[in-house]
Amino acid sequence: MGIAEEIKQITANLPEGVKLIAVSKFHPVEAVMEAYDAGQRLFGENKVQEMTAKHEALPTDIQWHFIGHLQTNKVKYIAPFVAMIHSIDSLHLLIEVNRQAEKAGRIIDCLLQLHIAHEDTKFGMTFDECRAFLQDRAWKQLKHVRICGLMGMGTNTDDMEQVDREFASLQSFFQELKDSWFKDEPAFKELSMGMTDDYPIAIRHGSTFIRIGTQIFGERNYNK
Repeated sequence: MGIAEEIKQITANLPEGVKLIAVSKFHPVEAVMEAYDAGQRLFGENKVQEMTAKHEALPTDIQWHFIGHLQTNKVKYIAPFVAMIHSIDSLHLLIEVNRQAEKAGRIIDCLLQLHIAHEDTKFGMTFDECRAFLQDRAWKQLKHVRICGLMGMGTNTDDMEQVDREFASLQSFFQELKDSWFKDEPAFKELSMGMTDDYPIAIRHGSTFIRIGTQIFGERNYNK
């Protein structure tokens, strides 16, 4: 199937409230336009330089979601336009996002990234680190960011029972935070988890954003 057909098939089977982020990293502008012409508006990138280049080349109503590890010195380049940052893994980073959002005259929606995979290569806070982050309360003073939920990536494995446990743990932690720190915050409602190989499991565990690249665009060409 082509890009448009894949998007239509995926979105036709999504429960209400679950949104598709088409992960366009390493794919050309032409492929993004094909998805755009099929009605897709949410796109995910994990490199600042690539995201800014595509933002400049593509329609302005695209909502760009940054889903990769974000360095503080790169925040300024995406702050004027990014729709949501999924990968807040420290107070230091959140403070910088707040600073650049203030300069841009915006409030930027953010997700806290939790490390749930059995892989050292993935980023994110542990549950205890996230609890300490919230208990510090410094984040409450930041007026140009809005914490809207959590993001996590499952282990890259064929063991779907393990992935199921990881997503279940993040769903449980999300509920813990919603019942404690964000009880009166209606914006705290997003759970970003699930990719091409495991998004049906993520949806069962309450995911509201699924991040799908390979199924839509095919395998990436890393040499471009």
